[in-house]
Amino acid sequence: MGEVLPQQKRRGLLFVLSSPSGAGKTTLGRRLLEGEGPALRMSVSLTTRPARPGETDGEDYWFVDEARFGELREQGGLLEWAQVFGNYYGTPRKQVEASLAAGHDVLFDVDWQGARQLAEAMADDVVRVFILPPSAQILESRLTSRNQDSAEVVALRMAQASGEISHWNEYDYVVVNQEIDRSIMQLQAILAAERLKRVRQTGLTNLVEDLQRALGQSVWH
Repeated sequence: MGEVLPQQKRRGLLFVLSSPSGAGKTTLGRRLLEGEGPALRMSVSLTTRPARPGETDGEDYWFVDEARFGELREQGGLLEWAQVFGNYYGTPRKQVEASLAAGHDVLFDVDWQGARQLAEAMADDVVRVFILPPSAQILESRLTSRNQDSAEVVALRMAQASGEISHWNEYDYVVVNQEIDRSIMQLQAILAAERLKRVRQTGLTNLVEDLQRALGQSVWH
């Protein structure tokens, strides 16, 4: 059997998915997490809204009051934040930076505004992917088939989709989600390529130095 070599150290990345409602972002993110295992973790957000039945602090959200949220925001402790229906949501900087330093990738399911804030805060670590539906008709069909919204809400989401899609060119990659398995393969390919970028492989410097040292010695022996 060949020699088993230690895995090279690398820095993690922020894998950001955005899409209009109904394009499949949540389903793709869930499937991606299942397939990638512990190397990819879902970002856990802070929120000021009360916990719902069955939600666990630190797993579903970090539940804090508005005073604590405001304190973290003012101190630069949030990578991104937003107010939604009177409640605040944000991404804690400390936990994300610890995950990246340990070589873990962090998955984000955010809109274009959240993606923009993350890119401004950690430009070198962010990989942004926009998920597009293959057509407006398919998007409407997916929204309707979920049976979660009234016809009026579906119409509102369709109207909002145009504005969300207008930000597609701010992203590094675009995946047209026509078929789930194909889209998952594309997302996995993006992850694999981004993980291999030289700047993220923090163990390469030592490896190259060791190689050069060993090769230099072999010249004289």
